[in-house]
Amino acid sequence: MAFGFAGIVELLLAPPGLSIWLIFAGVWLLYHRQRVRLGLGLAGGGLALLYLFSTPIVAQGLLSMLQTEPVIPPMALDEQGAQAIVVLGAGRREDAAEYAIDTPNSLALERLRYAAWIARRTDLPVLVSGGLARDGRSPEAMLMMEVMEAEYGVPIRWVESDSRTTFENARYSSQILQSSQIKRVFLVSHAWHMPRAVWSFENFGMEVVPAPTVFEQWGDGGLIVQDLLPNARALQKTAYAFHEYLGNLWYRVRY
Repeated sequence: MAFGFAGIVELLLAPPGLSIWLIFAGVWLLYHRQRVRLGLGLAGGGLALLYLFSTPIVAQGLLSMLQTEPVIPPMALDEQGAQAIVVLGAGRREDAAEYAIDTPNSLALERLRYAAWIARRTDLPVLVSGGLARDGRSPEAMLMMEVMEAEYGVPIRWVESDSRTTFENARYSSQILQSSQIKRVFLVSHAWHMPRAVWSFENFGMEVVPAPTVFEQWGDGGLIVQDLLPNARALQKTAYAFHEYLGNLWYRVRY
């Protein structure tokens, strides 16, 4: 979601914002000795939510509900009828010290790796999509192209560098692809991001073969104690999940 009204709503509702605001409101009421029971309830509820949002079991559950598209078996790639591969950007690391330039962030690199893996096995042309250039920096799609060509050895046919959101990824990428008579594509993104991405591309008349990567899944041992212990990584995953749930809702309301 682009920053603006939707961005403010996300800051208020997505972890850890919701928990912090509830705790803050509760403490304020308690400090001013107004509606003490309500203050205790808000503060306690905020702390409880912060705990739950930080546990692997909750984070895993929220993300798993978004992962509706199955893995494509490697042997079935050629059976999908796709004409091209589209890989969506996910952000950048600005001024990465070890490279002395901007570079795709870890999420984007996970997507690029899978797109390169598909490209080597299908020989399909690749489109990279991502903008958000500012202060004279290269658009994200250009950073993605550099990694794909220089590090993975996969040539890039098209670069879409004007988009700021997933919806704009779909709008501008579909224009480029349809002008080249491309209608059916492998769409590469994270498994939990795929519902919003597929909906966006289909909204512009593209036929999509979802190619999700990085599935969040339970271990073979079932529930363990660590699944109930809070950690920062789980809180980040919960934030990803909230971003997608809010994004899916916002797209359907706005578009």
